[in-house]
Amino acid sequence: MRALSRRLVSSIALSAAAFGCALACPAAAQSAGEQADDAAPGVGVIVVTAQKREQDQRDVPLSISTLSNDALAAVQAGGGDIRGLAGRVPNLNIESSFGRSFPRFYIRGLGNTDFDLNASQPVSLVYDDVVLENPILKGFPIFDLDRIEVLRGPQGTLFGRNTPAGIVKFDTVKPGADGGYAKASWARFNTIQLEGAVGANLGNGFSFRASGFYQHRDHWVDNIDNGAGDDLGGYDDFAGRLQLQYEDGPLTARLTGQVRVLDGSAILFRANVFQRGSNELIGLGGPGTEFRRDQIRSDGINFQELNTYNVGLTVDYDFGNATLTSVTSYWNGNLKSRGDIDGGFGNAFAPSQGPGFIPFSAQTRDDVPSLDQYTQEVRLASNTTSGLGYQIGGFFFNERLNISTLDYGAPADTVAAAVARQRQVTNAFGLFGTLSYTFDNGLILQAGARYNDDDRDFAANRPIDTRPGFLGFGGPVPVLRTEAKANLLTWDLSAVYPVSDEVNIFARAARGYRAPSIQGRLAFGRSLSVADAERTMSYETGIKTVLFDGAARFNLTGYYFNTEDLQLTAVGGGGNVTALLNADDVEGYGFEAELAARPTDGLDLSIGIGFNENEIKSPGLGVAGCGAPCTVLDAPIAGRPGIFSIDGNRLPQSPKWSLNWTAGYAHPVGNGELYVFTDWYYRSRIQFFLYDSVEFSDDSLIEGGLRFGYRTEDGKFDVAAFARNITNNVSATGGIDFNNLTAYVNEPRIFGVEVGTRF
Repeated sequence: MRALSRRLVSSIALSAAAFGCALACPAAAQSAGEQADDAAPGVGVIVVTAQKREQDQRDVPLSISTLSNDALAAVQAGGGDIRGLAGRVPNLNIESSFGRSFPRFYIRGLGNTDFDLNASQPVSLVYDDVVLENPILKGFPIFDLDRIEVLRGPQGTLFGRNTPAGIVKFDTVKPGADGGYAKASWARFNTIQLEGAVGANLGNGFSFRASGFYQHRDHWVDNIDNGAGDDLGGYDDFAGRLQLQYEDGPLTARLTGQVRVLDGSAILFRANVFQRGSNELIGLGGPGTEFRRDQIRSDGINFQELNTYNVGLTVDYDFGNATLTSVTSYWNGNLKSRGDIDGGFGNAFAPSQGPGFIPFSAQTRDDVPSLDQYTQEVRLASNTTSGLGYQIGGFFFNERLNISTLDYGAPADTVAAAVARQRQVTNAFGLFGTLSYTFDNGLILQAGARYNDDDRDFAANRPIDTRPGFLGFGGPVPVLRTEAKANLLTWDLSAVYPVSDEVNIFARAARGYRAPSIQGRLAFGRSLSVADAERTMSYETGIKTVLFDGAARFNLTGYYFNTEDLQLTAVGGGGNVTALLNADDVEGYGFEAELAARPTDGLDLSIGIGFNENEIKSPGLGVAGCGAPCTVLDAPIAGRPGIFSIDGNRLPQSPKWSLNWTAGYAHPVGNGELYVFTDWYYRSRIQFFLYDSVEFSDDSLIEGGLRFGYRTEDGKFDVAAFARNITNNVSATGGIDFNNLTAYVNEPRIFGVEVGTRF
């Protein structure tokens, strides 16, 4: 408890310092998806559904961030995908070694760098009250949304399994009103984006809404080893949604169908892109040459095809004092993805190679032949806004997942030299309930609990392996089976108290949980690994305010967490293996501070600051260092050659500082207004792997966007020019460490124009 007290005191002290900065620093744009009229005086009220019912965010005892319509439009412009949300709220990071199809989320430093298609993450993505468990579902495009919410800290009571770090929550626009919108844009690299929706009342209680989304980009990266011309980097990404709703008095039923079809390049890995002895990015010509995103050397086959489908049914029945809700959902998906993993051309045994030294060619393909996810939730929630409130419910989850990994003997081969397969069946159920009481003085006390039961059956084998014996893989691997089970009671306790009409304070303690994980990536290994369930205790306290007669909003949260048996994945390294580990403990503490202001009509400013300190505390825990010639900064473990201690390290992909700020101004002209909006994101240093090294890291990233346009007063017409990553910042966002100094980088500068209409 002394350590807890010290951490909390430090966190609150740092938070107080951030408060002063937030009020004094030059700020920028509104930070939340207000449901109030954007043209109304002041910053409006943020309505959230963080507790599965609509509430003013000030009454919710959580650290919550939402995204304004302007900010969302900005990050999507020019072909942006879900990774564009990284850093747009404090202490949120998103990256991917699969590109658009497999985002990895990190909240307050907690995440998972594992690239396996079976990887478990401690951050859940929830789409219309349905958890999307497998990574290939989490990249579903962002379009026709009512709100985006980021909930930090354990969310196990109401949202269930695998949420010890938090959730990213999307709610779509529902049927019920006539009209819609359409917008189209063109940008650099012939990037085309089309988006629209239409809805109508059909009579007799029926209404519908149809939404569509399409992105296209031409190939824009030249593979200089196959002649002039652009060969890679393009894609076509389509998604659609159809909703049919029926309302009859207390009954509301909504049937939803969704689809996504993605066809394009896999992410581009770049061999020896780091200057050895530093993390400086260098060009194809080696040290001293300029890095260029639009050039690569590659001798491998590259493609990515993803298809996902969904059908769901949500039924609400209002009994007056309570509402019964049923959420039924089925998702299906399949993926094929192949890339040049070594990131270069040739190898040490070939007549030529480059850029730099390529020890051997690495060409793998990862497929999900089939994924089936079924979820069912039933809950009963009181409708009261004072006195006693409650929610009780049950949840069932079933997933059937098949994975194939194919390793090719040569870069252009189409017949695999080795094939490994995985089959996993997961069943989970939960029973949950919350009680809250609102006193006459406004104090809200709340307690919740959830019983979690998880069962995972896993089988893997390597039926084909024709690779030469001297490579040391040992030939085929028979079917290996294992099972992982766990059950745990998670809970939370919280309080919200209105100090005044303008200021609420809150405190929360919560226990989170991640189910056991299994890895069986047998393309190169011969054994399975299992990680035990992890358990997180989180404590946070904060203040939520509306200031200066509604002209500003300021939220501040300080937090501390301790995770026991944290699940980690040792990826790559000298042995090129993927193995699960449990760290004894990981401690973290920090704060999130957000300020939004509308000092005068037409001017909106916001700033968000995230600070996160975390440390792995697991004496004796080590991982293999890089197979590439990198400079490992950790101490080697005595008697274990090539193994380095990670005790005391930060978690990978977790910057200490993150900062986002926006500014928007609109000036009346004729029957409309000219407007300008700018948004920026900064993060401090990150390391890519569990061990710390000079090369596999990035010192900082800063990206900014700008949008300038004209819109009519009635909102029926909007035309704008925009730019993303306007400074053309170049930063590595991840790496591959078993072959050479390989990395992948952030998106280039994009600029274009957009036209939109509402009807």
